[in-house]
Amino acid sequence: MKREATQFLFLILFLFAAPAVQAQNGVVKQTEITNFQLQSSAVIDASGETLSTPSYQENVYWFPVKVPSTVLTGLVANNVYPDPYQGMNNMRIPDASDSFNKEYNLEQYSFLPNDPNPWKKPYWYRTSFKVPASDNGRHFQLIFKGINYRAAVWVNGKQIADSTDMAGMFAEYSLDVSKEIKAGAENYLAVKIYPLDFPGTPAPEQLKAMGPFFANGGPTGDIGKNVTMLCSVGWDWMPPTRDRNMGIWQPVYLRTSGNVTISRPHLVTTLPALPDTTVADISLKLNLANHGNSGANGKLNVTITPENFTGSSIEFSKDVTLGANSSTKVDLNAENETSLHITNPHLWWPNGHGAPNLYRIRLQYLAGNTVSDDTTFVFGIRTVSSKATEVKGKFLRRDFYVNGKRVNLVGGAWVPDMMVNRDSLRYDNELRLCQNANINLVRIWGGGITPPDQFFNAADRYGLLVWSDFWVTGDTQGEFKGSPDWPLQGNVFIKNMTSTILRIRNHPSLLLWTGGNEGHARKELYYAMRDSIIKLDGTRPFIPSSSGFAKLPADWKASWPDNKQSGVYSGGPYAWQSPKQYYKLANNAKDWVFKDETGIPSQPPYNILPKIIPDLVWDKTLPFPLNNTWGYHDAASGNGKYDLYYKDMVKRFGEPKSMKGFSEKMQLMNAMGYQGIFEAAGSKLDDNGGVMLWKLNAALPSVIWQVYDWYLMPNAGYYFMQNAVEPVHVQYDQDNASVTVVNRSYNPEKNLVAEADVYNIHSKLTHSESKKVSLDAASVKKLYSLSKVLAKTDGVSFVVLRLKDANGKVISHNSYWLSPDDNFTSMNAMDKAQVELKVIDKTTKGSHTKWTVELSNPSDKLAFFVRPMLMNKGEEVLPGMWSSSYFTLKPGESRTVTVSTPAQNLDKSGFRVEGWNLEPICRPNK
Repeated sequence: MKREATQFLFLILFLFAAPAVQAQNGVVKQTEITNFQLQSSAVIDASGETLSTPSYQENVYWFPVKVPSTVLTGLVANNVYPDPYQGMNNMRIPDASDSFNKEYNLEQYSFLPNDPNPWKKPYWYRTSFKVPASDNGRHFQLIFKGINYRAAVWVNGKQIADSTDMAGMFAEYSLDVSKEIKAGAENYLAVKIYPLDFPGTPAPEQLKAMGPFFANGGPTGDIGKNVTMLCSVGWDWMPPTRDRNMGIWQPVYLRTSGNVTISRPHLVTTLPALPDTTVADISLKLNLANHGNSGANGKLNVTITPENFTGSSIEFSKDVTLGANSSTKVDLNAENETSLHITNPHLWWPNGHGAPNLYRIRLQYLAGNTVSDDTTFVFGIRTVSSKATEVKGKFLRRDFYVNGKRVNLVGGAWVPDMMVNRDSLRYDNELRLCQNANINLVRIWGGGITPPDQFFNAADRYGLLVWSDFWVTGDTQGEFKGSPDWPLQGNVFIKNMTSTILRIRNHPSLLLWTGGNEGHARKELYYAMRDSIIKLDGTRPFIPSSSGFAKLPADWKASWPDNKQSGVYSGGPYAWQSPKQYYKLANNAKDWVFKDETGIPSQPPYNILPKIIPDLVWDKTLPFPLNNTWGYHDAASGNGKYDLYYKDMVKRFGEPKSMKGFSEKMQLMNAMGYQGIFEAAGSKLDDNGGVMLWKLNAALPSVIWQVYDWYLMPNAGYYFMQNAVEPVHVQYDQDNASVTVVNRSYNPEKNLVAEADVYNIHSKLTHSESKKVSLDAASVKKLYSLSKVLAKTDGVSFVVLRLKDANGKVISHNSYWLSPDDNFTSMNAMDKAQVELKVIDKTTKGSHTKWTVELSNPSDKLAFFVRPMLMNKGEEVLPGMWSSSYFTLKPGESRTVTVSTPAQNLDKSGFRVEGWNLEPICRPNK
């Protein structure tokens, strides 16, 4: 490196860019640098010193790219390679593994002449940007939010950092470029991005439908030698990302300020009088650094204001003097600053348990009347904790608490996009979908990425707790394969881990740190994680692994702070099970005291299918309507057992006669599976700490393990999960045929009425029953059994449940289709019903529009599996957050539902309503 390492500044945490304010001769500002040129070093002879100057003369073509962008993303955008998400296009792109390229003859697709592997050599990113003359003499920081895998940086002909300084996918870097920046002139930046140290070897490609799955992490797990997105080599739900996501995958900023800067703010909230939540204390620690050659006499201004509610503000200041080229730590708390003792705080609560109230803190350092630095971020007042409990006859169970109250965790794992192509809008849409599903937790899986700030900002807004694994898996670090000696460079792991803790520790959504997914790092790194979490955070639990089946060595310290084992368990099942099987597991399985991984294959709905599988032509050597492209998009055997999912569908509902009929029958399978998972666990609400899906989302267009797909379309399972985990819920327990009410809320419920109607296949009402019920907070009550009623029926029966409050308003709906022998083929000839839709209201607030519609069934038949859709230009508007879908309307029944979508100009397509036994109808959207 060309400079002393002391000029490579420590990591600086900026969750939000501060508003522009006066500082010396300009403003405090953080400007994103987006327009870059990209080219392989294989065709660029110039050095970084030359590339970062105006004297460089281009003699080759450079590809224009918008950063953030991996190398492959940039090349796809420039039409060098086809879109890898679509069809079999990924098999037309070379891989980072030489042996893999030879096996599949992928070398022929290299865009670099005479260079069969285009990912072996570094790539250059080059740009220029203007700095106004008024900024002369100010302090400049060049901030990289994330690179992969190594980087070297030059500014105006000078090297600022080399590839030993910047390594690993998850560290954030702030480089002092004050001496290099030229105010009043064009400035030139060159970044050399190096590929992974070890590209890893993918498993054999999944080229046959109903064939074997991709092996997790490849045959040896050697991707684990790096600190990176481990699944980029391929997992059993995504193919290999050909360049392993090398590139500048997160934003680049130029931050301009005065000489005194603020860094590493750490804000902690406590509720010192729990269970009394009427008082809270805030503590704030931060670093101030003076980069100037003269002393600074100034003050730190602190302002705290409500972010998403109405209330009073807090403002105070503290005098702080710094010597030339010096730094100091500031420690503010309720003892030395009474303003930080809050009465009647607005608490942050997880989804379903209260409002996720947020405050905004603004920090400014003023030297005289001049603002030198200004930063701001959002926080919530709340506490989190956990408790491990020995369960007789079962495994250790871990429970989690927010603001002193136990939260039964429901949610699932979130995985990264195959090419990490996600922005703030996408994160907002995904987490809004999660909030709408009534779940309260999203797990960041250890083989993926720790998402960027926008993800956590959205989780904060929507009340979604976040469970964050570090980048360790059993498939790469030795539990199943791989080696505990990986990653090879422990210092790179530690630097990335430390940076991540500092970056996300202020988010109220962050519930938990885990040491990895189904495994552990070696002792050196395990203790580095555990000790760093205690030292740098100290407010959240740490558990050794996402699976209690991965046992720690007996002499290692375990969870923090209780030093007990994890108390959470993966292991599935991952294939489709009947609802009755989930009840057996919830009742008897030792690991269902807290099941953090279970799920089913999840076929998307028919109207999105052409985007999932572009070449929808049946290969008659395969079950209808499959071809081998389905296999590449996860219709395969292995853990998910899509083959058995298909066979179970045929056994229950009969052979599909059309593509649409196939998709609709798969939606019934999705509904039954997800309803079974969450209602079985809900029936044992007091006896389990939670249940979580493998998984919520998709890394590419897929037909497995998702409640909403890559295009953000929910399947029927999403809505049956949404219903199953609503705050107050009526359900039919499939282990004992009882009608049960589950109250997940913290409020007691009085004078409710639970109604059950039983219909036969011809919509004839064969039984009706109701009973009053009152429930304590967070409790379950079984009311009456339908076993004798159903024992007298032949064929298919429909059980329709309604729960009414004391005023007669329906607060929970539910429906089931039951058959003693699991033969539902008679449903294929159900009597037709009719449904009408009427728009009641339409409002636009902020970035979203919300419609309220009434759906009514004027016929004397059950309207089954009713699915309303909002359309535009002949396609469903996505994402569409419906309050309910795929529901059943009794004869003569009406139901009011809502849908929220991103605000946009819609054509006259209006609403479309489909259903199992309905003729589709269309109605205007006004």
